[in-house]
Amino acid sequence: MNIEFGGKTVIVTGAAHGFGRSIAVEFARRGASVWACDILGDELMETYELCKAINGKCQVRKVNVQTRDEVFAFVEGIIDSEGKVDILVNNAGGVLGQVGRPLEEISTEDWDGIFEVNTRGTFYFAQAVAPSMKAQSYGRIINISSGAGLGISLTGIQAYASAKAAQIGLTRQLAHELGAWNITVNNVAPGFVLSNPTTIKQWESYGEDGQEVLVNNIALKTLGKPEDIAHGVLFFASDYASWITGQVLSIDGGK
Repeated sequence: MNIEFGGKTVIVTGAAHGFGRSIAVEFARRGASVWACDILGDELMETYELCKAINGKCQVRKVNVQTRDEVFAFVEGIIDSEGKVDILVNNAGGVLGQVGRPLEEISTEDWDGIFEVNTRGTFYFAQAVAPSMKAQSYGRIINISSGAGLGISLTGIQAYASAKAAQIGLTRQLAHELGAWNITVNNVAPGFVLSNPTTIKQWESYGEDGQEVLVNNIALKTLGKPEDIAHGVLFFASDYASWITGQVLSIDGGK
């Protein structure tokens, strides 16, 4: 399956490392004009350099997905430069440094922060790109959720599991709202992948016995790589998935 994205303008959020970096690089490798954003400026420049090393087209910007004005300004700048947005990958998210705690210890700020970055940011970006996609009767939106949104969170963080489940619900709703304009909206739900400092810390906290249990619960008996997630995104963004929308693809090695 040869997938190319020449002439396509792609936004990737949360592109400073992990899934987002891999997704940005793989789109750039296939000829897309990539606009990558994150709040981590130094790591974002590393993503830029990786794209540049393969002669890919990539622009990077610091954007806080929790702030609507920043999101809309970023998208407007892309449209001013490129004339359109073809593909949006909502990858930004995470647990904001939180760890699993009993329900009664969770503050409103703890809860709201995770929803803002994992769900509200996805909503803001979809709002911002929709007019451009509608105008050209074409668009691909791919949201990155988590196995936690389909079941439970290994971290025990209630807000994270809830926010990712909400993002999946938003995916399905937007698929029906935007389908009349040939805009597909799909979701990738990754399993456990060592993709960033948070997941590495989580992995180390399990110890050898816990790590063995986790891997043995995966059908393929191995952890995934960020590229595995990127490949699922490329499929949803391609013409091979033109009649697929509102779907969730679990990329988790088999559960």
